[in-house]
Amino acid sequence: MNISPTGQTAASTEPTPIRMQIGGQWRDAQEHQEVRDPYRGGVVAQAPISSRRDCDDALDAAQKARKAMADMPGHERAAMLRRAADAVGARAEEIAHAMTLETGKALRDARVEAQRSSDLLRLCAEEAVRIQGEHVPMDASAVGAGKIAMLMRFPVGVVAAITPFNGPVNLAIHKLGPALAAGNSVVLKPSPKAPLCVHMLIEAIMEAGLPPGAVNTIYGDAVAPLLVSDARVDFVSFTGSIPIGKKIRDTIGMKRVALELGGVGPTFVHRDADLEAAAKACARNAVALAGQSCVSVQNVFVHKAIHERFVESVCREMDTIRFGDPLDPATEVGTLIDEQAAMRVEAMIGRAVDAGAQALRGGKRSGAQLPGTILTNVKPDMDVVSSEIFGPAMTIQAYDEIAPLFAAISDSPYGLQCGIYTNSLDLALSAIKTIRTGGVIVNGTSRWRSDQMPYGGVKDSGMGREGPKFSIRDMTEERLFVLN
Repeated sequence: MNISPTGQTAASTEPTPIRMQIGGQWRDAQEHQEVRDPYRGGVVAQAPISSRRDCDDALDAAQKARKAMADMPGHERAAMLRRAADAVGARAEEIAHAMTLETGKALRDARVEAQRSSDLLRLCAEEAVRIQGEHVPMDASAVGAGKIAMLMRFPVGVVAAITPFNGPVNLAIHKLGPALAAGNSVVLKPSPKAPLCVHMLIEAIMEAGLPPGAVNTIYGDAVAPLLVSDARVDFVSFTGSIPIGKKIRDTIGMKRVALELGGVGPTFVHRDADLEAAAKACARNAVALAGQSCVSVQNVFVHKAIHERFVESVCREMDTIRFGDPLDPATEVGTLIDEQAAMRVEAMIGRAVDAGAQALRGGKRSGAQLPGTILTNVKPDMDVVSSEIFGPAMTIQAYDEIAPLFAAISDSPYGLQCGIYTNSLDLALSAIKTIRTGGVIVNGTSRWRSDQMPYGGVKDSGMGREGPKFSIRDMTEERLFVLN
């Protein structure tokens, strides 16, 4: 893809078009669209726009490969994934530079994501040999006595995977790795805003010697409805917005699905918390990746006894965070994915300020780049509170009693993850028992994730769990064996 060691596109009038991977062969698309660097504005890549025929051929290839994948012993799938991990690790720097160029993500974060993706493939390899069923004690009833029963797990078949731009490589592996570990084949449709780094990822993975058709790629949003609704697809895994997730759920019929959608990043800081640690973590996790994470810290609820000191600490920490050129290794926060996204976030902040909110930190937008924004004096009906910002902004709200806030979050449409800073075990247990959410992070923010953990939400924030062991559980189906 003509990426130089410094991460700049090589001197050429037009970048090489990205190719699709279908049935073990690389294919050129008939149409392409430009992918631009959100910081400098130059063309980074020519992304394919896949046709109906491309989608059909990819599904055919995946369906033909499902038997080869299902018949492959677990130890061979594990070895294949370890080879893939080595190949991704060897190209991690190149993948990271491409990611930074096309998404505006700070290079230091892109490097972490690329290496983390290699490590994630190794976790998937370990799980490939741990897929277990269970023995069912049939003598628990007179009807079952004398029989032997086992619940066994088998691959679902063809997995359709749709991934976003904010974690383009890592989230692709969160779908590809478990699917392959479980013995499935995959058709992957990455975001058209981050196709280059995913293409490099697939190039690396194909070096591991996958059966033809085990992994196929198509591009462009127009083919997504064709992909998820096709009868050859057995399982749909989607990460993205709530409206699109709901459309998928409503149109795929009886297919099984995993949806990782959005949230409003609630994090609590109680009066007994380590205030400085909480302030630092909240400030940084509100703007990391330019706030473009489903679990970014957005709404911070602080006990009124420490509210003023907490606000001062958050402002001090925000002042130390380096925004700037994503390719500069010293930069901690780069741009949003494009100028339109930055304008949307800017407008949300503006509406809040016009309605009475106070911006303690913030500033003028520059293209796709926004400074970190801290809002106080907000109201529950402001969209910076009630809707996902998906940008480098946070609200800080004082509270007296915490129980009503727990109830309000449980009653809200969102339920991805929340964080709570406290030294009270009773309060931590109350949070996990009371808040209807996918996860509660104690003495950490809503934006904490380790790749092996079961990550996901409830309500409008999604269904199913990601993490190798838990994705494999979703991407396999149970079959009962009874021996008379």
